[in-house]
Amino acid sequence: MRVNVLLFATLKDLAGQNRLAVTVPDSATVADVKRALAALYPTMEAHVEAAIAAVNEDYAFAEEAVHDGDTVAFFPPVSGGGSEYPEIFRLASEPYSADELIQAITIPATGAVCVFSGMVRGETSRTGELLETEHLEYEAYEPMALAKMRQVAAEIRERWPLVQGIAIVQRVGRLEVGQPTILIACSSGHRDQGCFEAARYGIDRLKEIVPVWKKEVRPGSAAWVEGHYLPTPDDRQSRS
Repeated sequence: MRVNVLLFATLKDLAGQNRLAVTVPDSATVADVKRALAALYPTMEAHVEAAIAAVNEDYAFAEEAVHDGDTVAFFPPVSGGGSEYPEIFRLASEPYSADELIQAITIPATGAVCVFSGMVRGETSRTGELLETEHLEYEAYEPMALAKMRQVAAEIRERWPLVQGIAIVQRVGRLEVGQPTILIACSSGHRDQGCFEAARYGIDRLKEIVPVWKKEVRPGSAAWVEGHYLPTPDDRQSRS
């Protein structure tokens, strides 16, 4: 049978493409798809072995079966349902207005909005060395990223039920030093009804389960920044 394979970040670079069809046995598992990829691209073997897998836009694990026509995505560790309150989930290729997003998640009963906004740093201190960044390049596994943003929002609502509106917007593409990279905003009736904690949880959780990566471009070099969090079965959408 044949499965459709999507590759992201380092894996995409090693393969020289981000989409291909792979033939595997009828009883294949996610692990078998990884082995087939490693056979096609030997230089990718170690990266494939460590990669996170998703089947049809949700996390999957080594011994899970795959079926003919499935879409199987592999990517490094990353760097919900409907609601009566306003929600925004977006992968933005162009600049956005924080004021417009805040206005969009407020209702007449809103008295507080907490906003987290990430920025592109031009300088990073690492192991005693000051590193210069020229720009960042962000990419996402788009359908799954949007689904996982909704999951993050659903988890926020479980923990802080008085939160009203939620906005999660991630920039993709090339971003220059000083440009915003992400915005997470949570509104509530009062400041002590969870909006601070929810915004903090939102950015931390996004870094764990939303498949978005960045490439740091420095003078004379470029590298994908990979995280360390490995999803567990509890990170599936059914959790929420």
